[in-house]
Amino acid sequence: MLHHAFALSGENAVPVRLTTEERWPALAAELDPIGRAYAEAIGFDGKAGSLAPVPDASGAVGSVLVGMGAKDATDPFDLARLATSLPEGTYRLADPPDEPALAALGFALGSYRFDRYRERPGKDVRLLLPEGVDGEELSRIAQAVAMGRDLINTPANDLGPDGIEEAARRLAERHGAEIRVTTGDDLLDADLPMIHAVGRAAERAPRLVDMVWGEQGAPPVTLVGKGVAFDTGGLDIKPSSAMLLMKKDMGGAATALALADMVMGAGLKLRLRVLIPAVENAISGASFRPGDVLRSRKGLSVEIGNTDAEGRLILADALALADEEAPELMVDFATLTGAARVALGPELPPFYTRDDVLAEDVARLARTVRDPVWRLPLWQPYGKMLESKIADTSNVSSGGFAGSITAALFLARFVTAARAYLHFDIYGWNPSAKPARPEGGEVQAARLVYALLKERYPAS
Repeated sequence: MLHHAFALSGENAVPVRLTTEERWPALAAELDPIGRAYAEAIGFDGKAGSLAPVPDASGAVGSVLVGMGAKDATDPFDLARLATSLPEGTYRLADPPDEPALAALGFALGSYRFDRYRERPGKDVRLLLPEGVDGEELSRIAQAVAMGRDLINTPANDLGPDGIEEAARRLAERHGAEIRVTTGDDLLDADLPMIHAVGRAAERAPRLVDMVWGEQGAPPVTLVGKGVAFDTGGLDIKPSSAMLLMKKDMGGAATALALADMVMGAGLKLRLRVLIPAVENAISGASFRPGDVLRSRKGLSVEIGNTDAEGRLILADALALADEEAPELMVDFATLTGAARVALGPELPPFYTRDDVLAEDVARLARTVRDPVWRLPLWQPYGKMLESKIADTSNVSSGGFAGSITAALFLARFVTAARAYLHFDIYGWNPSAKPARPEGGEVQAARLVYALLKERYPAS
């Protein structure tokens, strides 16, 4: 289904003229006197973010001028602002950008609205797909991103572990995937003790969602997404200010589901497995405690130094389960550490891998699809910070240094058989609106990994 922001035909589509600061004087000379006078009157100059709906002789919008900034710094996603800034109508790119597919995708991503709880009437603004652009492919990506954003934006009273399961079941049904869910005390019988320990205090039972799609014998790829529907911090309770955005602590699960939607929709030639440990880190008499020692599926004993470092515990059991199949590639997404945000901010998630060739591919594709990430090292000497005097490891580091790196090192201990492993420490949220990235939930790195999988396992 074509995305609502796209049009396949538009006889009366309004032309959109793209210009850089350098090219603007020449373009201004091409405009009719009314258009040129209007643009000059409002101070349009071709700078990035500048926009001028130019009237025609009748007073209607005859064309739209869009500033793309300096010639060597243009961003096709800058066109996303048109989705919310223009009057209703259909528009076409009269000056096709260098990357028309990205420009069209940015337009679709920028049209996203979360309106579950409040009516937010939107304008019917559509973009005529540029020639040669695969509208179906872009629609699949944009719709998958919107699904993930919706999940992150939904508060925990309406999206608990059971809601995450239901979202996965809907996705599995749509694509004909197999799904199995292990819930509550059955997690102990299934040897997933840390998922059980983290989620057992909540009214809504913890669970592991296990989805499989694709032909038997195809290259196995496994996605793991942290699904903490809400994180109080447990007995190491967070301050109230730190809880305000904790509905987004299932952003890893939302990202994994969005990516799975892209992969299955495109029919990539791989065997996909998606594992989502879904819990709520709540407080009750059943809460796990600081100082407890938990047994993991891997067999490693884990001393709890802080109950607010629960995400790595549930991921560890899921990663250990996935690792038993020795997949060709394993990828996890998790809103894991505040340290990552201190180091790189909310827009640039760190990623970790031991595979240098894979890291180069990730960095290259991140630039190509405008889904930014930055590699940080799995610095082995920092593993000593996770030592425990009574268990195989602690779940947190001593001293407070290198929090994102030590969290990644903790997870890596549970992955030993997979041929390649990628860990993304995402934020899952846009603190403020930017082109193609409205304020609110965001599925960071999903488009990037989709591009990686599409490159390695293309559909026939």
